Amino acid sequence: MTAVRTQSSTTNKLPGYPLDAWYVAAWDKEVTRKPMSRKVAGRPLALYRAEDGKAVALADACWHRLAPLSMGKTLGQDRIQCPYHGIVYNSAGRCVSMPAQETINPSATVPSFPIVERYRYVWVWLGDPAKADPRLVPDMHQLDSPDWTGDGETIYAPCNFQLVLDNLMDLTHEEFIHSSSIGQEELSESDFVVTHDDETVTVARWMFNIDAPPFWLKNMRDRFPGFEGKVDRWQIITFRSPSVINIDVGVAKSGTGAFEGDRSQGVNGFVMNAITPESDKTCHYFWAFMRNYRLDSQLITTQLRDGVHGVFGEDEAMLAAQQAAIDANPDYEFYNLNIDAGGMWVRRLIERQLEAEGRLVPLA
Repeated sequence: MTAVRTQSSTTNKLPGYPLDAWYVAAWDKEVTRKPMSRKVAGRPLALYRAEDGKAVALADACWHRLAPLSMGKTLGQDRIQCPYHGIVYNSAGRCVSMPAQETINPSATVPSFPIVERYRYVWVWLGDPAKADPRLVPDMHQLDSPDWTGDGETIYAPCNFQLVLDNLMDLTHEEFIHSSSIGQEELSESDFVVTHDDETVTVARWMFNIDAPPFWLKNMRDRFPGFEGKVDRWQIITFRSPSVINIDVGVAKSGTGAFEGDRSQGVNGFVMNAITPESDKTCHYFWAFMRNYRLDSQLITTQLRDGVHGVFGEDEAMLAAQQAAIDANPDYEFYNLNIDAGGMWVRRLIERQLEAEGRLVPLA
């Protein structure tokens, strides 16, 4: 499917987030024996590790007086103690100890949520636990593959998570927001192709025989010292519903076969993005930049992480301003351009998930 060559409008009221899905709750290194708090898809969670290292996710509110369990402490093999009155729960969320009484109220439980650790992330499922199949965790294997190396960070973004999805599905904004690093006019001049199925949307764009922008010129010279000349550039964006976007990016010496599959004369990266809604107006944006060349260079890893940090900082400022404008203009409609074709399909897939869960609220 190619981009539709018509303009249309849609409401700026974003429909919400599915719950029958795996969301990244934290980097694996963040979750320790000391409880931490993280709000995912509207649900405050207490995250901690049992003595055997297994990650645990409980609702962050004690059964007794709703005190945050994340302010408490871990005890024994897998237990957590409420900081207010000392009630103790196991990793299944069942109370195992109450102060000043031997009889435990059988209703004394807090919700416990399925957890999977994969690709350096801790994933949580907040919907129907019977549907929490670990095989449904989106593929992000570059994050822990020995064939790739890189690093990343977390951005606390003051905007609806679907605005971040919009941003990543249409990279023509790089020409205007990131003009000093990765932007160039060929981005909006080049053709692109959009394909989709029931769970994914892909936007593919190739630019041939162009000058490499500063970010990519540096990367080419990291691998090919002194490189000069034209390059072929690619951006292949793949969305996996409802919140993961992997972007295959890179440049290669022009005419050396990158489009046909031979990328040996270039540099290849993957921008790994997991955007976890916190509320209707905030989200946690976990990202990493992975590469498959010069794997032994920590200097390049650090430079790439810091460079992408700067690029995403520019996005963060725009997204915050966009959310503020949406809040100030609740009746204004979004208008769609050809470049929005991928983002429009992303919204359709999310709406279908919400409808399947019986949670799609008609928008006025």
